[in-house]
Amino acid sequence: MTNNKMVCDLETGVCGEAGDETFETIDLNQPQKKITLYYVTDPICSHCWALEPVLRKFEEQYGQYFDLHTVMGGLLESWDGFADVANGIGSPADVAGHWREVGEYSRMPIDGSLWHDNPVHSSFIPSRVYKIVQQQDEQLARTFLRRAREAVFAFNENIADEQVLINIVNQLGLDGETIVKEAELPKGHELLNQDFALARSLGVRGFPTIIMVNEENKGVKIVGSRPLEYYVKGLEQILGTTDSLQAQTPSSLKNLLEKEGLLFSKEIEVLYDLEQNQVSSFIEAGISSDDYELNEILGETYLEKK
Repeated sequence: MTNNKMVCDLETGVCGEAGDETFETIDLNQPQKKITLYYVTDPICSHCWALEPVLRKFEEQYGQYFDLHTVMGGLLESWDGFADVANGIGSPADVAGHWREVGEYSRMPIDGSLWHDNPVHSSFIPSRVYKIVQQQDEQLARTFLRRAREAVFAFNENIADEQVLINIVNQLGLDGETIVKEAELPKGHELLNQDFALARSLGVRGFPTIIMVNEENKGVKIVGSRPLEYYVKGLEQILGTTDSLQAQTPSSLKNLLEKEGLLFSKEIEVLYDLEQNQVSSFIEAGISSDDYELNEILGETYLEKK
């Protein structure tokens, strides 16, 4: 599935958003997961990167209600014959300014200068690697996608480059060279085409798109990078409940950093309901200085596990 909309609209967010009681009865049973959440995305979708803080919070607070399934959508097969005339995109260099705009708007850092000197020639390449990793371990595949996005957006690395991909996969504790080569075999292409077929069957045309489907095969589709309230409302609707959903307490910052390895200020702000100027003191109160480094890139602070 290809999409000839490399410019993402800022407005729509689419690439193309102990108690007081001494005695009480409580129910600690988690609700049975009966909702499938399809997250249709692409490794170089800038608004998908912008959505990361909200999507993490949604899953941290309401993940007990759904099973998340990430689907690759296919944003850029190649630049051969590609043209997004309506948005003035005819070459890789035309994307750079747009990416920087999305980064400044969302405060999820995006450099974008690689589009001038070392452009990504296809997002299908890292997408195929994702699919091969996913065959081995679903969670590792999600970690791969996160690391690939950090690399291309914040650290300006070309994630269509074989060595960049090998390094990312090696960091997951897997054999990067073997997996990257396997991704270019027929199996890698077949797995990615299966995702494209699924995305088409779901009626997806832009990224990010989130579709929640219940046991009756009825669904809610939310297109674009949206505020948390959109996803909570969609979940309530598909669950068919008039009661408020029970939001779980997010993981502690220490545990989250141990899992993620790197977090940007915006992600911490959104997850823990903080103002930007509260982040430093929140970090100091929650994590020993021996366990993290505080760095800055493109005017944004990020926390990295030592």
